[in-house]
Amino acid sequence: MEELKTNVVNEKRVQALAMDFLTVSQQAAIAAYPWIGKGKKNEADGAGTEAMRNQLNLIDMSGLIVIGEGELDEAPMLYIDEEVGTGRGPQIDIAVDPIDGTSAIAKGLDNSIAVLAASVKGSLLHAPDMYMKKIAVGPKAKGCIDIDAPLIENMKAVANTLGKSLQELTVMIQERPRHNHLIKQVFDAGASVRLFTDGDVTGSIATAIEEMDVDILVGTGGAPEGVIAATALKSLGGDFQGKLAPQNQEEFDRCMKMGLSEPEKALTIDEIVKSDDCFFVATGITDNMLMKGIRKKENGLTLTHSFLTVGGSVSKYQSIETYY
Repeated sequence: MEELKTNVVNEKRVQALAMDFLTVSQQAAIAAYPWIGKGKKNEADGAGTEAMRNQLNLIDMSGLIVIGEGELDEAPMLYIDEEVGTGRGPQIDIAVDPIDGTSAIAKGLDNSIAVLAASVKGSLLHAPDMYMKKIAVGPKAKGCIDIDAPLIENMKAVANTLGKSLQELTVMIQERPRHNHLIKQVFDAGASVRLFTDGDVTGSIATAIEEMDVDILVGTGGAPEGVIAATALKSLGGDFQGKLAPQNQEEFDRCMKMGLSEPEKALTIDEIVKSDDCFFVATGITDNMLMKGIRKKENGLTLTHSFLTVGGSVSKYQSIETYY
């Protein structure tokens, strides 16, 4: 009984860290801002990463990066198995992409954010930085998706659950050659495609927000972004499935080394994020579907726009503007 009480206290303290993590994403976004449109994505990523690391290390927690940019030799990135925080406070798992959309920043385009997700220790998927096949839907379509089924079957299931015809569906897909076959299937079904260039985290979350008019997100993108999106959707009551996609034997072996005995196994949202005691935070660097980008004001202040959602919370999400 005493151990159970300890765990409950730990979980409550994890959720209480959400506002601290909000500051982390805000500082990372502000640090990356000067690099918008400069053609130097590595510099933008490095600035955001270092700001994020510095702010994380001020938080009273024992944090572990369970999925992120890579291994130790990838510094200055936040690397997998890096420990962050003061070492005092709750033990938590962290999934991170300091800058989702570095190419967009370099080109001065929309859809770049600073983003993190966290949960209690041992609850987030611990996996390499690699490709992941994904499918995401909002709360009304929860429980009707199957990542191993053909896209058309998922579209029919979602349409039926939402009370829509196939022609009324909107499917969000990243504009990449690897997705041309998915785009064709949507067109062939008479449904609508909503393409985007960078950052599938916001696209996944859009399926859970009615005003966005996005019914499904499908495609293959980064695994860290998949875990982050799954955390957000779990907090919002949506659904997500993922499937790691090793591109070679080395990536397959890395999965095995990290304890994933079936690297290409289909994973449900509850296998990717095992606890409801989780949260997601993001801050816009450039404009995107959920947030405005960084704004410099005439009074010298910087205005940030962030998105926060906490598992089990009464309000599904908060849209937060903060001056610095």
